[in-house]
Amino acid sequence: MKTVYFILILITQAISFTRSDAQGYYYYDDRHYESPLLTELGIKGGLINALTDIGGQSGPGKKGLKDLNLSFSRPCLSIYTSLLYQQQVGLRIQYTSGHVTAADSILKNKRSTTQGRYERNLSFQSPVRELGFLFEIHPLSILCYNKTDKDPSGVSPYLLGGLGFFSFNPQAKWEGRWYPLHSLRTEGQGFSMYPGREPYTLRQRNILVGAGLKYEMNAWLNGRIEIIHRILKTDYLDDVSQDSYIQPVLFDMELPPAIARLARALADRRAEVDPGHITNPSYQRGNPADKDAYFTVEIGMGIVLGRRRR
Repeated sequence: MKTVYFILILITQAISFTRSDAQGYYYYDDRHYESPLLTELGIKGGLINALTDIGGQSGPGKKGLKDLNLSFSRPCLSIYTSLLYQQQVGLRIQYTSGHVTAADSILKNKRSTTQGRYERNLSFQSPVRELGFLFEIHPLSILCYNKTDKDPSGVSPYLLGGLGFFSFNPQAKWEGRWYPLHSLRTEGQGFSMYPGREPYTLRQRNILVGAGLKYEMNAWLNGRIEIIHRILKTDYLDDVSQDSYIQPVLFDMELPPAIARLARALADRRAEVDPGHITNPSYQRGNPADKDAYFTVEIGMGIVLGRRRR
């Protein structure tokens, strides 16, 4: 609720700022005047997907989009408010909500090529809640147009970039229930045997980069299509990072008995596809060299404030 209140306050301030700055109107079209500073309030919906150690495509695991599996795309929703100056540069505040997920079981038909990734048998899901602060730049408006010579098509490509704050909470399903993984320390985070493995935090910063296309439907409505990629500092969006397993006995030494049993079961799940499997720390679990990431592809509509009839 605090996030919602914060956004509502910012929207109110944006509307007030637009009205106070609206004295220098100029022609938008033959029926409307336009302020140099416009406010837009909008909503977007689309798909969210993640690039993590789990799932992916055939092979040992590739970097970036080469390992993307579109079947793990899930719905997401965003609301935003923005201030755009002379149709050229702007500032945006955006809240995005969705779920990311992946599973090694998707590789079953490619198991001969995955070098043990299918047999690893890990999976996760996580809610993602993000508050982003972005710059919006319209290159064509800057280079080719001024306020008395607008593009008659109403189409404007743009670039996005900024800083975000997001929360996540990776979970895994076992015996019909979903369990949060953070407290299980599945890779020995915080254990005395691994002083270099600090527990990760569930609230972190990210960097947002993206691009979009804006279409002015009329004087009051904008349509948008956007893709925004998130660069993360964490490799634990899926609770998988280290390149080795830990000895199961360490869970009994460091955790309460009930939690230790659950941690052992979810840290190494190879026995579910190979009943004779015994945990071997030399087997590869993750890849700490590559951080996780997620991205959204969304279509939306915004209400424009800052224009008036002639």
